[in-house]
Parts: sequence; C-alpha cells; structure tokens
Amino acid sequence: MTEYSPVNSQSQSRSTAASAVKSAQAESDISKELALTAAQAASDRKAGDIVVLRVADVSYMADYFVIATGYSHVQVRAIAQAIVDQIEQEWQRQPLRTEGKVDATWVLQDYGDVIVHVMMPKEREFYNLEAFWGHAERVEFTTADGA
Repeated sequence: MTEYSPVNSQSQSRSTAASAVKSAQAESDISKELALTAAQAASDRKAGDIVVLRVADVSYMADYFVIATGYSHVQVRAIAQAIVDQIEQEWQRQPLRTEGKVDATWVLQDYGDVIVHVMMPKEREFYNLEAFWGHAERVEFTTADGA
C-alpha cells in the first residue's frame, strides 16, 4: 500500500500545472497560426487593411480576431470563401458559424478560437472594431509575398 506523501503530491501538482500551461501555450500558438492563415487568405484576395488582434487577454469570446476590408459585395464574399477554403485545406476545419454572406456587407466567420470579420469600408468605419478592441495586442502580419 502506498502512503500519502505531501512532497509527491506537491510535485505532481506542479507538474500538472506546468503541463496545463504548456498545453494552453500550444493551443494559443495554433490559434495564432490559424488567424495568420485567415489573414493570408484575405490578402490573397486583395483584402485591404488586414488587422490581426490577440484578444485572448481581454475577451473570453476568442483568442484572435482577424479584420479585413473588401471593397465590393462580390469581393467580401470572395474573401470570406477564400478564408474558408484555405483553412479547410491547411487545418481541416470549417467555421462553427458564418453570418452575413447574403448581404455581404459584413461577413463573420467563427472558428471558436479565431473570429474573422470581412467588412465593407462603410461598416468597418462605423463599427470601428480596432478602436473597440484597442486594448488588444496587435499581431504583426506580413503577406507571403512580403508586402
């Protein structure tokens, strides 16, 4: 029979806590890569003013927001579809929910840990998500072609 040892128990607790921190870090890295994949797909469809925000520290909704501008209804739909296609290809994931494709003035794609907003300029200016989430960390994003 094994006796209870407070030393072993504390050691196991620290080990479990360290594993949880490493696991959370790995999930965050995956979320970041998913967000950057979405941003790159938007860039490939000539989206404007692409912003990636790390909102994990300021919101329970998601780890990252990707915000991009499309300059016509057709382009907003094309950007949104390119993001779905690229994430499906690279990550084998589909959005949990998609809203706004019919009107195509603001398409929202919810991947759980990443939320993508593709907006027309008027909606982007009016809702000003970057200012609303201004206390979130901005993630550097450069396109695959270096732009």
